[in-house]
Amino acid sequence: MVDTGTGPAELLAIWEAGLTHHGPGRALLLHRAARPESGTDALRSVPVGEREADLFALRRALFGERMQTRVECGACGEAMEFDLDARDLAAVGPEQSAGPLRVTDGEWVVEFRLPTVADIEAAAGTGPEAPHDLLARCTVSAVRAGRPVPADRLPSALPGSLRRRLAEAAAAADPAADVTLNVACPECGEATRAELDIASYLWTELDSWARDLLLDVHLLATAYGWSEPEILALSPLRRRYYLELCADG
Repeated sequence: MVDTGTGPAELLAIWEAGLTHHGPGRALLLHRAARPESGTDALRSVPVGEREADLFALRRALFGERMQTRVECGACGEAMEFDLDARDLAAVGPEQSAGPLRVTDGEWVVEFRLPTVADIEAAAGTGPEAPHDLLARCTVSAVRAGRPVPADRLPSALPGSLRRRLAEAAAAADPAADVTLNVACPECGEATRAELDIASYLWTELDSWARDLLLDVHLLATAYGWSEPEILALSPLRRRYYLELCADG
């Protein structure tokens, strides 16, 4: 559930804190804004797609439904601009499951859980071994011909067909974990696939909004002598009106 009551002062505090972080740290700050009642451990324990759905909902609450997106054609380099609807993307979250997912392939039976935010962050630190580490982390049990296989042996033991089926099952259960756009170029007709990273997208928007708002605060404080809290307490419409008066004067 997204808290739409976050005010400009709170958003500025999130932006300021995010300046000293990068990808995962900024994503956590944004997720905390979407779920202010949840602690850090709880936020990092949710499936990745659940966090992404929360961030799409937060984006809609803060900046509206329309998301302008720009993708460069991989074939001819043409810049393609189009709109997405944050309502559609916010509604795509992970399926509710009473237990682990199960995939069978020949003599193999593998049960696994959806990767959490913490799993992705930990696996990212292992470099080229990240896919193997993530597989080991999320495997609940693996049985081959009736005999259990330790999770740390799975990366080298699993056949390619089973790996694909595991990836497909995870994607079907948690579609928001990887929002990939497939855009046909109007110039050459070739399709380009591009991942939509909502945390980076939303942070870019928040950064632009914060810098614009601080400029407004500077101009109004200079013109009227008001403090930052007094200016932030004004509605956006009244701030804009006072700025227009400053320009006219």
